[in-house]
Amino acid sequence: MDPVAKTPPARQRDLLGESSGLIWGIDFVQGERRKVEDCDSSHEGTFRWLHLNLADHGTKLWIEKTGKLPPVAREILLSEDSHQHAMVQGDTVACVLHDVERDFDVEDTGRLGVLRVALMPDLMVSARVHPIGSADIARRRLIEREIVAGPARALDLLVDAILQNVSGIIRRLSAEVQTAEDALIDEHQPPDGRQLLDIRRRLSQFHRLLVDMQSLFRRLEEDEDLPPDLLPTVEKLVQRIQGVDGDASGVLGQLRLLREEVNHQSNQRINENLYLLSVMTALLLPTTLVTGIFGMNTGGLPLTGHGGTAVATLLAAGAALATYLFLRKQGFFH
Repeated sequence: MDPVAKTPPARQRDLLGESSGLIWGIDFVQGERRKVEDCDSSHEGTFRWLHLNLADHGTKLWIEKTGKLPPVAREILLSEDSHQHAMVQGDTVACVLHDVERDFDVEDTGRLGVLRVALMPDLMVSARVHPIGSADIARRRLIEREIVAGPARALDLLVDAILQNVSGIIRRLSAEVQTAEDALIDEHQPPDGRQLLDIRRRLSQFHRLLVDMQSLFRRLEEDEDLPPDLLPTVEKLVQRIQGVDGDASGVLGQLRLLREEVNHQSNQRINENLYLLSVMTALLLPTTLVTGIFGMNTGGLPLTGHGGTAVATLLAAGAALATYLFLRKQGFFH
């Protein structure tokens, strides 16, 4: 019987265990999962996965002092370098990956976090400073159904969790773009420009994340020192990352078309307003000329007697009407 999968949710946290800096750890023993009480506990199975909190000082002390980690793994886990990259040394692969940070009650904080990974034949150590979505996804899969028999499956599960987390946010952003597009087409209600700008920023952020991650695994794919059993998984991950990046690029293209339509309608409204203003100016110009003439404070002005105001008004109205008929004949009102 699987001691994790068959345990009630209230006790699953206890089963995964905690120690200084250890968020959760699992040993995989003959198709079963067993909790890891401490990072230095005896290794009971064929593969162990430790997920650590780098904000805990005990984690850094353990990484520095343990003999379970080769130098390249220790260097990646303790490094301050946050850009995505990978290093291979012997049968150890260590890399820095990006994912979306989460909070206690917020799955998407809008910030990218750093996940440090050290992968060895019988051990994987993943570590982060701030909580990230992929760790929760991977943990949930491990609790529910997944069995990790080796480093290839562990790497595949971890990266797939990152891609699932990113894909979920991309789908949500795509739904927001479609909602704004429908409102523009059906209700002629222009979307909020600030909202579109924020969506564009997030999509560009994910595009850069996925491009960098794809480049990282392509370099691993071409690395002659990469352990042979990891090569098929790395090749598969390159294709999977490319597919998710294609989704992000597709939503970016959809957003670009929406912004172009919004700009087109905005320019059209501006042109219509300018056209109306120009016509009004043309209609009022002769009237302004008539009123200007009769408003001059000079001698000898006509129509200064009784009824002159009415005649001047008729002259101004007649000039405006003549201008209107002329503009209409020229096709300005078609």
